[in-house]
Amino acid sequence: MRTITLRRSLVALFVATLSFGATQAHAADSNKVLRIGYQKYGTLVLLKANGSLEKRLASQGIEVKWTEFPGGPQLLEGLNVGSVDFGTTGETPPVFAQAAGADLLYVAYEPPAPTSEAILVAKDSPLRSVADLKGKKVALNKGSNVHYLLVRALEEASLKYSDIQPVYLPPSDARAAFERGSVDAWVIWDPFQAAAEQQLQARTLVDGKGLVSNHQFYLATRPYAEQHPEVIETLVEEIRAIGEWVKAHNDDTVAQVSPLLGLSPEITRLAVQRQSYGAQLITPEVVEAQQKIADTFTDLKLIPKKLSIKEVIWSAPYAPPLTAAQHAQQ
Repeated sequence: MRTITLRRSLVALFVATLSFGATQAHAADSNKVLRIGYQKYGTLVLLKANGSLEKRLASQGIEVKWTEFPGGPQLLEGLNVGSVDFGTTGETPPVFAQAAGADLLYVAYEPPAPTSEAILVAKDSPLRSVADLKGKKVALNKGSNVHYLLVRALEEASLKYSDIQPVYLPPSDARAAFERGSVDAWVIWDPFQAAAEQQLQARTLVDGKGLVSNHQFYLATRPYAEQHPEVIETLVEEIRAIGEWVKAHNDDTVAQVSPLLGLSPEITRLAVQRQSYGAQLITPEVVEAQQKIADTFTDLKLIPKKLSIKEVIWSAPYAPPLTAAQHAQQ
């Protein structure tokens, strides 16, 4: 009996050893893959097409895998469950993701692009102002950048969020509802915004100018950023380089992006011109602005607790230390 028991113990130990070895091998393999989530538009689309990131990381034996998402909330859900390591979204999705417990870090941001999102109505709509939205159905992607635009626009028009009927739909479904007339307005971002303006002659009720900054953020999972700071640094450098190229080569950018989006050059040009480029590391001012967004959604009870944005900011190893004034702002 003791011999049988000993054999079983040895077998169990052998199986456990194999399992541990497989787990370690999987972890080693995963360290050699950078999984990036991107949306249909933005600098990451150009970075993917350019291939420069793959060339730089190949020397480190790191493979880059890309996954497309329909919107920021969906992308950050992918980040939350571990299917991507890095991605880009607008201002609001990271707030909802942090509230849901996602272990993320803000890495960098693009300059403001307030006109790159808007509240649209049909060309023959009787609605002429945001105040006219009272009691109306408004389509939007819940938790996306335009969610905050809607809140701010209503606030400026002395309306409460409860004064409208929000209809939460991803962009493709929202456009279909908008075309059918099932909703009265659509809050959307580029390039969907530009496409609706050009193809449907949708009319802009209000865009983000004077209401929101509409920053684009680059985010990573905390474990990946902390374990691979050199990869994150490379990513920010390549994103910044692509942005500088875009600013100097507008026509070339349109020609490259148009077929990637499946949109006409005219639509693409409008979207490209409203976008901002030039990735930068997160500043105290941006942290403060993002904290205001988080507090707004807490006050609306759309997220369950108060968040601290400064606790989820990545610090690059090479970044200069904050000045006393900057520390005071934080």
